Parts: sequence; C-alpha cells; structure tokens
Amino acid sequence: MSCPHVSGIVGLLKSLHPDWTPAAIRSAIMTTATTRDNNGDPILDSPNIRATPFAYGAGHVQPNRAADPGLVYDLTVNDFLNYLCSHGYTAKDLKLFTDKPYNCPKSFSLTNFNYPSISVVNLNDPITVTRRVKNVGSPGKYYIHVREPTGVLVSVEPGNLEFKKL
Repeated sequence: MSCPHVSGIVGLLKSLHPDWTPAAIRSAIMTTATTRDNNGDPILDSPNIRATPFAYGAGHVQPNRAADPGLVYDLTVNDFLNYLCSHGYTAKDLKLFTDKPYNCPKSFSLTNFNYPSISVVNLNDPITVTRRVKNVGSPGKYYIHVREPTGVLVSVEPGNLEFKKL
C-alpha cells in the first residue's frame, strides 16, 4: 500500500508547493522519512529482525515534515543529460530529449547524480561525492551529521551551511 500513500503525499506537496520539481518533492519525502517505527524503535523486517536500507528504502514517510524539509536535493535538465551521457548516449541521441545541442562532459560519475541518497559500490579507493542542496525553508543554519558505516571514513565539506534568505 505504500504506492498509493506516497502518490497522495506527492499530490499534497505539489498543491502546497506548485513551484517544486518532481525531484524536489522526492527529496523532501526521502530526507524527512524516518528509519524508526511509531514507538521509536528500529524498523523490523520479517521475522522481526532489524531491517536494512535495502528493505525499508528511505524509511517511513512523514508528510508533515516533508511539507517543510528545509533543504532539498533538486535536479536540473543537465543532471539528467549527464546521467544519459554516463550510459553511453551520444549528442545525436540527446537531441531526442532536448532542443538545444548538448555536449557530454569528458568525465561524469554517477556518484555525483544529485540524488538525496548516496550509494557507492566496490569501495576500494577514496572517492569524492558531490551534492547540491537548495534551501526551500526559512533562513537558518544546517549542521552535517553522518553515521559512518563500519570501516569507512567520511569527511564532509563544508561542515555546516547557512542560508540568510530563500
């Protein structure tokens, strides 16, 4: 039943924020979800063992929090074109999606697709992952908090963000 519920939440968010893109709405839903149940305990999988992100995704949606997420990870047309480039699409192929010529960047890593979650496969060497956020809330200061997986060192720059206006 999650699909109809999330679809309804998307409709409510779009009516509340008609200027938000589908990517901003997805980000608001994902970044405000919780990995705890209604009792504050970790989400359980069957047979009552602690679930992993592969089981619960972003977690339980919280529509009221999604209405005012503060920051969102938005996507631009160029983000999608770069994604297609990384899958081998040529400039000729891209003409099917855009009316302007687009040259694929010489190097683009899918890890830098501006998505509200980060996943790195085959992590054997240091890697840099870049994200852009957009303030859709009140002016304020945001502090970075990362739960490092065992055996992984994470460094975030800058350590906090401050927005003085929308």
